[in-house]
Amino acid sequence: MASALDDEEISSDDYYSLLNVRREATQEQLKAAYRRLCMLYHPDKHRDPELKRQAEQLFNLVHEAYEVLSDPQARAIYDIYGKRGLDVDGWEVVERKRTPAEIREEYERLQKEREERRLQQRTNPKGTISVGVDATDLFDRYEEDYEDMVGGGVPHVEINKMHISQSIEAPLTTNDTAILSGSLSTHNGNGGGTINLALRRVTSAQGWGEIELGAGDTHGPLFGMKIFRNLTPRFYVTAQCGLQFSSRGVRPGVSTVLARHLDKNTMGYLQWRWGIHSSMNTSIVRDTKSSHFTLAVQLGIPHTFMMMSYQYKFQDEDQTKIKGSIKSGFFGTVLEYGAERKISRHSVLGATVSVGVPQGVSLKVKLNRASQTYFFPIHLTDQLLPSAVFYATVGPLVVYLAMQRLIIRPYVRAQKEQDLEKQRESSASNIAKKKQEAEAAVLLMQESVRRIIEAEESRMGLIILNAWYGKFVTDNSRKHERAKVIDVSVPLQCLVKDSKLILTEAAKSGLPGFYDPCVGEEKSLKVLYQFRGVMHQVLSGDSEPLRIPKQSHRVDADT
Repeated sequence: MASALDDEEISSDDYYSLLNVRREATQEQLKAAYRRLCMLYHPDKHRDPELKRQAEQLFNLVHEAYEVLSDPQARAIYDIYGKRGLDVDGWEVVERKRTPAEIREEYERLQKEREERRLQQRTNPKGTISVGVDATDLFDRYEEDYEDMVGGGVPHVEINKMHISQSIEAPLTTNDTAILSGSLSTHNGNGGGTINLALRRVTSAQGWGEIELGAGDTHGPLFGMKIFRNLTPRFYVTAQCGLQFSSRGVRPGVSTVLARHLDKNTMGYLQWRWGIHSSMNTSIVRDTKSSHFTLAVQLGIPHTFMMMSYQYKFQDEDQTKIKGSIKSGFFGTVLEYGAERKISRHSVLGATVSVGVPQGVSLKVKLNRASQTYFFPIHLTDQLLPSAVFYATVGPLVVYLAMQRLIIRPYVRAQKEQDLEKQRESSASNIAKKKQEAEAAVLLMQESVRRIIEAEESRMGLIILNAWYGKFVTDNSRKHERAKVIDVSVPLQCLVKDSKLILTEAAKSGLPGFYDPCVGEEKSLKVLYQFRGVMHQVLSGDSEPLRIPKQSHRVDADT
């Protein structure tokens, strides 16, 4: 639930940032920060009516932050769920004398009630569309007397099979879910369809059970049961049985999967299946941050094989992956290699080349868009032709690079700009309010800053000459972009104490006298200061802690 909260909303009401204290701050540290800001913003210190009004508003904000953080119960909820957690319906009736753990339990109960109400309106649609293409005429067309045939000069490419499946989930309660699924398939003019209804119940934190009913025009009615159970924290079992009714009688089927964590990143599986296609399969799967490896062996009827696959994951923004596999058995040998990459926020595009004996050469293109999958297996040739392998490998790469340059990048750039503009519009009123509060805070700081500067000058201490906060454009390729920064020299000088300035690891837009000048964009803090008569300069990330002065900040250090 906490992850669902809007980051911008949390940061705009960050009480820790407002008081400039760490999240682990003690009551004494909170009290010291609160007293300092009270001295700065107390309405009685200002005679001007407008300044007095502004001081009263800021004083109330500081007081609100201190009230929450100094209350163990309220702070426990705020630390987990942010300010919104304090506004949940029913929270006001919770006894204030309860411990933080009891408060959290009560809050989660209230949130669970809201979640149950939302479940009634939520589904989880998933779908797959597969279109098989027969393009063997592109490479297998050079036969004797072929040119004498009518239309022999134009290769014939056709769609020879198609499969469509869709499923939706309908949560009935927090423990019960109904799953409705259906599929339609056709191959060379012949096809059929099925429809299935499954009811799943979570029996405990250790497992669940499922009952499935199905019907179709090719296989007949189906009745099945499935259970999942965690036997230990590192070992679980899945068991499934079913009865398939057809014109040939009843066909029973049973399958069992035993799985065990061999180590942090490795799983071992043992599967046994009895029925129409009986088999025994064992596999080892190792999945790490940078790679995925699978080794599997199956003994069965009609397929017995050994398979090994490896996938390398690049640690880039587009989540690029390259993969290869080899599979050999009674059916022959198949070698596959390919790659996939994220092309937008919700879309992943992949292509795989399959070279096998006696299967020939195929190209498989897959697009995952949110919970929908579009799959296009293209059969190029029944033979092992180097030309088919070359074009299957180079063709998708050339097409992707062209699409990336002409379509994908412009689309993603426009989408980001659109999302950023929406974020700016939605937060415009809040940012305007924060800007007004920051400007008022700067006015109220003037007298305190003057005294701090006088004291620091007398001891040749820390003087903030200039400070800017926001988006800086340092890349030469982005010079056309405009820097979006605000002057925060006064607010930073106001935070100087005993020739030291300490900022915690929180977004700096919540500091007194600060606001967010560029919502949704990366921000930094640039400070030019003087200490012991020597110039210093530092550039700090938005959420990075900062402590000055430091010897490494000396301007003349690199000269």
